[in-house]
Amino acid sequence: MFSFREFVFAVCYLFLSLSGFGQELSKNQITELALHFGVRTIPEFVEFLSLPNDGHYEDHVTQNYNWLVSKFEELGFRTQPLSSSHNPYLLVEKNNPLAKSTILFYAHADGQPVDRSRWDQEDPYKPVLKSMSNQGVWEIIDWDNLDESYDPEWRIFSRSSSDDKGPIMMLIVALQLMHQENISIPFNLKVLFDLEEEMGSPGIRHVAETYANELHADYMLIFDGPKHYSHRPSLTFGARGISTITLTVFGPKISLHSGHYGNYAPNPALRLSQLLGSMKNESGLVLIPGFYDNVVMNDRVRDMLRFVPDDPAEINRSIGIYAPDGVGKDYQEALQYPSLNIRGLSSGWVGNEVRTIVPDQAIAEIDIRTVPETDPQRLINLVRQHIADQEYYIIDREPTDEERASFARIISFKHRLGYSAYRTDFDSAIGLWLTRAMQRASNEEPIKKRISGGSVPVSPMISALKIPAVNIPTVNPDNNQHSPNENLRLGNYMDGIKIFLSILSQPFE
Repeated sequence: MFSFREFVFAVCYLFLSLSGFGQELSKNQITELALHFGVRTIPEFVEFLSLPNDGHYEDHVTQNYNWLVSKFEELGFRTQPLSSSHNPYLLVEKNNPLAKSTILFYAHADGQPVDRSRWDQEDPYKPVLKSMSNQGVWEIIDWDNLDESYDPEWRIFSRSSSDDKGPIMMLIVALQLMHQENISIPFNLKVLFDLEEEMGSPGIRHVAETYANELHADYMLIFDGPKHYSHRPSLTFGARGISTITLTVFGPKISLHSGHYGNYAPNPALRLSQLLGSMKNESGLVLIPGFYDNVVMNDRVRDMLRFVPDDPAEINRSIGIYAPDGVGKDYQEALQYPSLNIRGLSSGWVGNEVRTIVPDQAIAEIDIRTVPETDPQRLINLVRQHIADQEYYIIDREPTDEERASFARIISFKHRLGYSAYRTDFDSAIGLWLTRAMQRASNEEPIKKRISGGSVPVSPMISALKIPAVNIPTVNPDNNQHSPNENLRLGNYMDGIKIFLSILSQPFE
């Protein structure tokens, strides 16, 4: 636990460590700014978190949209709504007449729906401050504690505290400081706020194509997701894409009594299990010919991956597995390949509703994570061909009586192409610039991830605008994003402000 005085000195060092800031601000100014922009920014953050932000509700969207407009107009930004067939997007921008480059920031202000009954507090939209007890339990403490002390391990629990209002607030605080001290941003800055990201950003492709001139930029920075679990500064240079398949294997027209028809009526659950089992071996490798084509793992790529300081034993322990599947030699290498994942299965009933039946159908939901070297439509076609090779009659609807009488194995195959994969080179102009900025913020080399496992809805915009993109994760890895008891570690909040200050003040050379 730091005393408040120690915290002030720590934040003073934060500001002084930024190249150029120490020359413009005196020690007294640093102390004053630390008091005002350190812990004192948290009430404003709490105000932001208190706005419900489920994108399915118009009033939620309106409240958050208006709050962001107000904050950025106060900072001298020009604000512009970008309409789509779904929720509106907000573009804010500030130009520097001497700037040679334009950088587009992306963040989302909407959050996942909430189930209040599963949160350990009165309301997910009423933020609380918590400290871990000696018994390892998170306990609510009074906000007044921040008037006298600061512990980086304390956490703010609220929906969207980490995903993605925390990073947005870090940006706002850094901009407020620079605005107050009349420090110019050395590039043209645009920020796009997405208010439907947790819904899959259904309007983002339309926005990117319709407002291409307004969104024009040289580079894109995405502020979303957790840092490496070591808490070291992190940069992620890509994300896998995603496509989905829904398979329905048909059995009898209705569910049948298993006593009367077991051993006679084909069981669709068993057939679906056999079909899925034919797609992978016992080590988890996809057996469909051509699935991994074009992915090259050479010494140069492996050297990049080796610099991510993962601990395989710790990863396995934290997720509760004995050993990983055999795709790649370690966690980072596994992410470089496309994946074929069964994300859900359904047939008949289980538990208290179990019934002695032969089910009428069995359903599997599959997601395919793609990498830049793989064409998602090609992978979909490979899966479809594999199913056809197993002698299935493939349709995209319920079978007719005539089809049931004509084909032994019938399956419905429906697919959706989602987001594309993207990747930016470490030694690109944006990569080198960010590395310099991160080094100024922390005095150490950032961890660089070649690609992340998750997919991001912003990839259609990256493709439409044809600009390189890098993600800058700032929040704690154990933040429970999308789940009950989402939280943000105060140490990550302060570090994030430091990172934004460094980026916003880094000349683009």
